[in-house]
Amino acid sequence: MNTYKKRILGIAISTFVSAPVMADSELSAGVWWVYQNGSEGDGAGEFADPAFILYADDDGSHGPWHFSSELRVGKGSFTNPQSNNSGDNFAIHKAWLAYDFNKNTRLTVGKSQVPFGWKTSNFWPGDMLMGGYGDQMDIGAKLSSSWQDISYQIAYYHQDDWGKTSTDSTDDNGHWGSNVEGAETYRKGKTLVANADWQLADAHTLGVSIQSGQLMDLARYAATGEVSQQGEHSAIDLHYMYSQAPYTVKYRSFYTERDFSDFDVCGSCPTDTVETLRHAAHLGFSQDDFYYFFELTAAQNEHKDAATDDTVFAFAPGLIYDYGPGWLYFEYLWQDGYIDQFGGVGEGDFKSLYISFDYYFN
Repeated sequence: MNTYKKRILGIAISTFVSAPVMADSELSAGVWWVYQNGSEGDGAGEFADPAFILYADDDGSHGPWHFSSELRVGKGSFTNPQSNNSGDNFAIHKAWLAYDFNKNTRLTVGKSQVPFGWKTSNFWPGDMLMGGYGDQMDIGAKLSSSWQDISYQIAYYHQDDWGKTSTDSTDDNGHWGSNVEGAETYRKGKTLVANADWQLADAHTLGVSIQSGQLMDLARYAATGEVSQQGEHSAIDLHYMYSQAPYTVKYRSFYTERDFSDFDVCGSCPTDTVETLRHAAHLGFSQDDFYYFFELTAAQNEHKDAATDDTVFAFAPGLIYDYGPGWLYFEYLWQDGYIDQFGGVGEGDFKSLYISFDYYFN
């Protein structure tokens, strides 16, 4: 595999939503769709959820300035028309502008990746029991830099999506509230995030991420027009990453807390604090144009009066094949629980086979 394809495959493995962009091109596009056969009575399965994706990325010819954006159109955009800013099946997944102060320090402004732990390779339906702490894309400013063997990011995110009331952050899968008319809950806002990764050796990295912010009562806004931050959220993540070809090993453990006790209008919101402890592990092996992986996540409630005291699990074995202009993804997802929109853990039973197709062109 040539150097370009290896670089692009690495990006795709770390996050499905990244886009391959030729070095001499600023515009590219792609299409994806999925075959799914789940435990929800779809018989022989179905082909579903297509999306068209348009990318704009700098080609490195603008000096210290850089930019990146991604527009998704279609039911496969991972977006909820009832809660997003567009009110339709399209969304701007990311749109940021960056300036390099020097070779180690960059300031990024716009909708960009929240530096919090790492993301799963599983992407359909995505992040399993990470539930809103995997592929977060929020709007604000992020400073990225490094010192000796430590790379770090400090960020402030004013809101989780475009507009005053949108709760749809595309790949967060509805884990940060809802703005469905008549059943409004909350949204995330005014969040500080910090992440530091220490490279112990060539293949070993230890990291810690923290975030803390506020929650807005959307039911109060719908009833009174008052924009107020009445709740709080926080989380801390410890993670380890090992990467030396052909092997990849990752682990993270993180604690989350969301306080709804001051919400006085949202009748469906919890009346107290929701706390969880979650774990995620990733094992990967690359061979030629194939990447094989196994991912396991677990979650449990830590607050009193929780819906369940049991630990729930999810696992996804799969492989990614680079066939040239795109990738084929094969994976099986099984989980006996879920994360709800308030960040709590619930019990369930879901199994599904996914075969996903995509290709990209300039």
